Amino acid sequence: MSGKDYEMVAGLETHVELKTATKIFCGCSTAFGAEPNTQCCPVCTGMPGSLPVLNRQAVHYAIKAGLAVNCRIASYSKEDRKNYFYPDLPKAYQISQYDLPLCENGYLDIETGEGRKRIGITRIHIEEDAGKLIHQEGKGTLIDYNRCGVPLIEIVSEPDFRSVEEIKAYLRKLRATILYTGVSDCKMNEGSLRVDVNLSVRKKGEETLGTRTEMKNLNSFQFIAKAVEYEFRRQVEALEAGEEIIQETRRFDQASGKTFSMRRKEDANDYRYFPDPDLPPIEVSPDLLRELQAQIPVLPDQRKKEYVKRFGLTDYAAEQITLSREAADYFEQAARRTRYPKLAANLVLSEVMRLMPADGGEIPVAPEHLGMLADLFGDGRINSGTCRQAVALLWEQDQDPEALVMEKGLEQISDPEVLSKLADEVLSQQEKMVMDYRKGKTAAFQGLMGQMMKKTKGKGNPAKIQEILAQKLK
Repeated sequence: MSGKDYEMVAGLETHVELKTATKIFCGCSTAFGAEPNTQCCPVCTGMPGSLPVLNRQAVHYAIKAGLAVNCRIASYSKEDRKNYFYPDLPKAYQISQYDLPLCENGYLDIETGEGRKRIGITRIHIEEDAGKLIHQEGKGTLIDYNRCGVPLIEIVSEPDFRSVEEIKAYLRKLRATILYTGVSDCKMNEGSLRVDVNLSVRKKGEETLGTRTEMKNLNSFQFIAKAVEYEFRRQVEALEAGEEIIQETRRFDQASGKTFSMRRKEDANDYRYFPDPDLPPIEVSPDLLRELQAQIPVLPDQRKKEYVKRFGLTDYAAEQITLSREAADYFEQAARRTRYPKLAANLVLSEVMRLMPADGGEIPVAPEHLGMLADLFGDGRINSGTCRQAVALLWEQDQDPEALVMEKGLEQISDPEVLSKLADEVLSQQEKMVMDYRKGKTAAFQGLMGQMMKKTKGKGNPAKIQEILAQKLK
């Protein structure tokens, strides 16, 4: 059998650091990048006699995240001690939530090339982050406890993923949704969004789940995709060879692109959960819930529905634009200025989002100028190639698009007489292409089209050129 005879079954645990000024149980700063071990106190390092006090803002942020992904918010939840020893956990336990989480039974709808799919969200619980191990080759391992006690939410999905594409679509949608709410900056390079992937494989058509492995602390979409692809292949090859899959935690090595065993995977009872005796339960009143719900802005799914209905965008195009709040805000302003909002959307997707820095930031082209450029394109005054060229020029120095088109000579050539003369020149110079076309090699026609665009320096009207060439070749 081959890999095509198997399917993956994956679920994600996404850890999101909340954007509070102080830690979840003490007053230490959460600012990123401070000198190691300078943002610690007896509470976050678990010194005897110290007592935690819950950060109210962290709870409010967690509730807003839960509401944004359609969760039911528990009116009563509690915090538990999750007991395990690891060097970056100085208390030898983590304050988390076990059987009564704050948020449950949510979902996110995603769009892939296969269409729309709903991904279930089992729960969201609040917990404290652990410290950070810094490995120095040949010297040993250092520990920075600054991150200990930074407030986290863990967003646990159902095992609904069957492909890498679905995983990437879900994480992009989840990240966008959290960013819209403002409860986290979701900077993967700083560790404020990290993903654990639980993955098993089974033969297609089977209902029974295979033995799962967990890949920990993946912090880029690229590495997540590579880790999932490798682990899927590894498990399929192991099963085909008659080997047993072991329930374990695995580490993804970026250099080799492979996963390696770290330790046997624990079950819940291994952590010996019990209610934290130092913290009272969390009670959420209906008034607080209404107040927090009112603070949530228009989210990606709501914007997506509006773009499909109002501007005629496809579900996929609308989804891609709304994954960036900056791009969505920009598109809405540009769409108000143009008679061709679908063309403006295409420019945002193909050019603006390509030129935007990965971490967002200001778009140097005024949205009304992009709208005007869409009008020039829609009216046939420029073609797709010169339109892309104009966006690049505006990105360097923003100005009136019409003046730019005239100054740089970008206006489309549509005059039939001019194009007919140029077509005669091309056909006389490209005899082999003409012969190939007449022998039935249709690809030769595209070659002739390319020669015409070269003659017109990319400014020819493609539809007119196609029509004139077709007539002459008869």
